[in-house]
Amino acid sequence: MAKLDPDLTVRQRAANRCEYCRISQRLQGAIFHIEHIVPRTKDGTDDLENLALACPSCNLRKSDRVEAPDPRFGTAVPLFHPRRDKWGDHFFLHEGEIQALTAVGRATAAALDFNHPRRLRIRQIEQRSDDRNSP
Repeated sequence: MAKLDPDLTVRQRAANRCEYCRISQRLQGAIFHIEHIVPRTKDGTDDLENLALACPSCNLRKSDRVEAPDPRFGTAVPLFHPRRDKWGDHFFLHEGEIQALTAVGRATAAALDFNHPRRLRIRQIEQRSDDRNSP
C-alpha cells in the first residue's frame, strides 16, 4: 500500500487556503507552509492532526506560539487551533475583514495581523472573484 504524502494531504484538506486567515494560495506568489500547530519545541508531533496549511504571513507571525494576549482584556488565551476549533465559532468574514467573535479569535487575529491592509485587500479581491464565479 502506498504511503500518503503528508504535505499533499494537508494542502488538500485545507483546499489550498491558509487555515488561519483563509487567504487562497492560488492568487499568491508564495508557496504556503505546512506548519506545526503545536510546535515541536513545545512537544508537538508530526502527526497530520498537528499540521496546518499557513500562508507565509500567518506562519511567520505565529512562529512557535500557542497562546497570545486577548487585546480586550490582556489575558493570555490559546491561539486558534485549526484541528480542534471551528473557524466560524471564532471568526466571521465581512467584506474581506476578519471579525473576531471570541477571546481566542481576538488574540489570534491580533497576533497574526489578519487585517493588515494588504491581506484585507487580497480577501476582498477573492470574495469578488468567488461572487462572480458562483451560480
